[in-house]
Amino acid sequence: MKSDAQLKQDVTAELTWEPSVNASQIGVEVKDGTVTLAGHVDSYTEKLAAERAAQRVSGVKGLAVEMDVRLPGLNKRTDADIARSAQNVLEWTTSVPRDTVKVKAENGWITLSGELEWDFQREAAKDAVRYLLGVVGVADEMTIKPRASMTLVKSEIEAALKRRAKSDSQRISVDVRGADVTLSGTVSSWSERELAADSAWSTPGVHKVIDNIRIDY
Repeated sequence: MKSDAQLKQDVTAELTWEPSVNASQIGVEVKDGTVTLAGHVDSYTEKLAAERAAQRVSGVKGLAVEMDVRLPGLNKRTDADIARSAQNVLEWTTSVPRDTVKVKAENGWITLSGELEWDFQREAAKDAVRYLLGVVGVADEMTIKPRASMTLVKSEIEAALKRRAKSDSQRISVDVRGADVTLSGTVSSWSERELAADSAWSTPGVHKVIDNIRIDY
């Protein structure tokens, strides 16, 4: 098991190695396996890249993000321009049904709302707008419309976990309350935790996933 000092060194090295991140602007602190990233970046995409870089490092149990986005002068746009751009790109995103997602822009933040049938549609909507010029963050207020009987959801999720999470599926428990799913237990890596959450979200009818899974290296 890595010490906090070793983990800090590895995360710093990973940020430096990531070409889309200016590591000199990001501070790294580690306590009990939880990494905190602080400082400022020049775009929302750089912020996401820094988060993903930290999550790739073996031994990271949790991630706290205290970075803010400070757009260079040439990248600043009015909220009206950002909202129009977001609406246009959503219309061209084939995986998002037309007229299902509403857009609000305020101080560079985009808020997406509306009702969709699948989680992959929600993720596609967020992916479509987060890379637009001038965007400093994306807030997700979209909901998933239930389509399946909740009595079948638990068995479908557990079967998906067995297919995707392999041995760790035996250490994950699934609790279904209405359209909400709570995952608990332990896994051996961050990627296994993401697989479990993805399996839950990929089940028709799931409205919310509460991820209480712990990483036990």
